[in-house]
Amino acid sequence: MDLKSLIRDIPDFPKPGIMFRDITTLLRDAQGLRYTIDLFTQKCIDAGMTADFVVGMESRGFIFGTPLAYKLEAGFIPVRKKGKLPAKIHAIEYALEYGTDTLEVHQDALQPGSRVLIADDLIATGGTACATAELIQKVGCELVGFAFIIELQELQGRKKLPDVPIVTLMEY
Repeated sequence: MDLKSLIRDIPDFPKPGIMFRDITTLLRDAQGLRYTIDLFTQKCIDAGMTADFVVGMESRGFIFGTPLAYKLEAGFIPVRKKGKLPAKIHAIEYALEYGTDTLEVHQDALQPGSRVLIADDLIATGGTACATAELIQKVGCELVGFAFIIELQELQGRKKLPDVPIVTLMEY
């Protein structure tokens, strides 16, 4: 199946010069969605990404991370933006193009020694994925890899990531 044909390109969003890769057209296609999750899972298995937990970052990481966790027979842990989680949290602040942001995870979500796979819809500059890796390693977990539906190769985000397996389904 040609997954790229299910991704809508939106030029100049959110600002001029940016080509936005819209996954909502993939999500609405039942066969495409099923194929994506099945292929995503198989690529993670083939890469040896055995995990106790799949961690997905807000918000599109939730969309792909949850079914991936289900298929891998792992738990799913959401990593949220600042102020969204109700219980005690671990947090990490990281640099953005213009400023900083904070990611949080519940303190009781992960236990030291847990094997964690980080999943998201897209890797661009790698900042969010790198910060998430630092956050789960701060908790004492073992990072087994990253899984992304789309990689924007020109932005070289994978260069920021730790040296673990990285799975992608599409590259632009």
